[in-house]
Amino acid sequence: MKNFSFQVVRQSDDCKARASILKTPHGEIPTPVFMPVGTQATVKTMDNRDLIGLDASVILSNAYHLFIRPGMEVIKEAGGLHKFMSWNRPILTDSGGYQVFSLSGLRKLDSDGVTFQSHFDGKEHRFTPEIVVEIQNILGSDLIMPLDECLPYPCTYDEAKKSLKRTHDWAKRSLEHHKNPMQWLFGIIQGGFYSDLRKESARFMCEVGFTGFSIGGLSVGEPKDVMHEMIEAVVPELPPEAPRYLMGVGKPEDFFECIERGIDMFDCVLPTRVGRNGSLITHRGKVALRNAKYTKDFTSPDPMCDCYVCKNHTLAYLRHLFITDEVLGPRLASYHNLYFSLNLVRRIRKSIIEGNFIQFKENFYKTYKDTNGE
Repeated sequence: MKNFSFQVVRQSDDCKARASILKTPHGEIPTPVFMPVGTQATVKTMDNRDLIGLDASVILSNAYHLFIRPGMEVIKEAGGLHKFMSWNRPILTDSGGYQVFSLSGLRKLDSDGVTFQSHFDGKEHRFTPEIVVEIQNILGSDLIMPLDECLPYPCTYDEAKKSLKRTHDWAKRSLEHHKNPMQWLFGIIQGGFYSDLRKESARFMCEVGFTGFSIGGLSVGEPKDVMHEMIEAVVPELPPEAPRYLMGVGKPEDFFECIERGIDMFDCVLPTRVGRNGSLITHRGKVALRNAKYTKDFTSPDPMCDCYVCKNHTLAYLRHLFITDEVLGPRLASYHNLYFSLNLVRRIRKSIIEGNFIQFKENFYKTYKDTNGE
């Protein structure tokens, strides 16, 4: 792993929160970190100048979607995903396993892999652990994920145990097939919603030789206390010198609760998805911009935020953009939400380094209500 490193800079004295540096061939990633999701080689409504201005140190793309469109031939001829999308900072790619398994009736699972129909044109395709590694080799992303099986909530213990064996078999095959020193393959810890299976999975991923770890299969509808219980089961089983990535989680309250439990990395579509649908994530919680009460509200969308949107526009103006279906509305809302998420995690990191994470968390909750909001 000479092209990569992970170094803990400061460990909190009163919890498992930590500040670290993850080094990759395309640059350093200070952690804890939130990764904007650019599923199809673009973070929706944002261009790269926006993302650089927001100081996004890493973005996430999805192997399944890029495999479907534009296809591997196009990206290979372009020289890889970085060149294709003109992004010279780190990229993490998900394997696409979650998307394949969410196809339900359009896929058939066996011990070797999964056969599925494209959600786009219905064509049949085949993913095996080896094929998924090869797809991400072509993409050239810095951090890559193996094919795994993601279960819904709820699931039975027997279902989770059977699924876990398949995920472990695939993980081992992925690791054996992975040869590219310019990519760091993480192991994905599964086990449903059962602490003993989660611990078993974490131990397995360590034993077979993974040195970076993702926690998958959470934030799929389970109660927050269950998610926290699974994290608390897993983290003590992982080596302290390894990065810990919680997949698909990104509410402000999740950052605090999961970083406190030892998580380093997050990704989520939430900031851009709710932004496109007319909601802001703010220091007081969710603000639904189409609400009529903002018609003549000429105050800042979030007085505690210093992003471009909050310093230059009002709630009344943003509401007007959404009511009139102007494309600027989703762009500005998404920009603010990404700024809020990225900046919040940076501030959390700063609080860890300065030794006042718990105090910062308590101060944040004095004004914040969870993002179910209005």
